[in-house]
Amino acid sequence: MELRVNLPDSLASEAQAAGLLTPQAIEHLLREAVRSKAVNELFETADRLAAAGIPPMTMQEIQVEVDAVRKARRERAGRT
Repeated sequence: MELRVNLPDSLASEAQAAGLLTPQAIEHLLREAVRSKAVNELFETADRLAAAGIPPMTMQEIQVEVDAVRKARRERAGRT
């Protein structure tokens, strides 16, 4: 994919001087931004869950859910 970006001259000069306009640097910056966004969304979800007042699941309840998902996946794959 080709990406074209319009930047203010001062920012473009600073980024160029810092080596941030290479394809590798831009890829790294984008990967970090995507990871950071995912982490922020996870914490926002955790905050909403805490605000909802839903009690945490016990380890036994979690294991029951994990087992059910695994069973469903096996069944979809034709392995029972």
